[in-house]
Amino acid sequence: MSSRRLLFCRSSKTYKGRIFCLPSLFALIAIIYLFPFNSVGQGNLLVTPRRVVFDGSSKSVDLNLANIGQDTATYAISMVQMRMNEDGSFEMITEPDEGQQFANKNIRYYPRTVVLPPDEAQVVKVQLLREKTLEPGEYRSHFYFRSIPKLVALGEEEADIDTSGISVRLTPVFGITIPAIVRIGESTTKVTMTDVALNLEDVSAPKISLNFHRTGNFSTYGDLTVEHVSPSGVVTKVGAANGIAVYTPNLKRYFQFELTQTEGIDFHSGKLNVLFSAPNDVEPEKYAEAELKLR
Repeated sequence: MSSRRLLFCRSSKTYKGRIFCLPSLFALIAIIYLFPFNSVGQGNLLVTPRRVVFDGSSKSVDLNLANIGQDTATYAISMVQMRMNEDGSFEMITEPDEGQQFANKNIRYYPRTVVLPPDEAQVVKVQLLREKTLEPGEYRSHFYFRSIPKLVALGEEEADIDTSGISVRLTPVFGITIPAIVRIGESTTKVTMTDVALNLEDVSAPKISLNFHRTGNFSTYGDLTVEHVSPSGVVTKVGAANGIAVYTPNLKRYFQFELTQTEGIDFHSGKLNVLFSAPNDVEPEKYAEAELKLR
């Protein structure tokens, strides 16, 4: 499908009697500008939103893919299984860990391959299937958007090639993963923060570290805010980290990030208030908070 630039609805598509509006790149950039933490990008591909969650409110989600590069790009879309480590990193797996359940058998999506010319966008439809057959709990897989490299056709190789030696051509392959989560039942999840510490070894880049502890049946996902409170009571925001997750079955995650070195802030006095709350694109809700007194 092609798109027309600078139109919010570039074209329409009929599927099973329903008409869908396919957004243009202009519309996607507007969404990303207004809600920057709800998109994820790598290379020249932008994906919005950056999480797919089925929690009973809807059975279908639109993923918006946009090519912000200067060349036509092809992306293969698949589903993979991933484990989150305690430091927040991910690794591919084929079998679920104890307490982990995959979601791919209950999710359908189309198309599976997308060709995007420069400055164009396309919608990928995602649907939840057979959710009534699932036991209460959380099911998670990940969408994988993999860039397919261009292959040089026979007869188009460079003319001046030194055939006296061995040549190796490395073609980078870019990929983006976003979680796809199915939740069945009511949430019993709670989260706390412990071991809050401030690292001032680099005075130009103070760092705060802490541990998240998750209990209950679902993952937790939110934004972290750090405020400095001076001895006289002046409150200044000195740090923010958005989109922090602790996925099932993990019960703990270590997290560290750099604070803002704001003029007039003395990290040797007062205290730091740390707040973990719901993402800024949903209803405000406080998940956990902690306090670090400074010397």
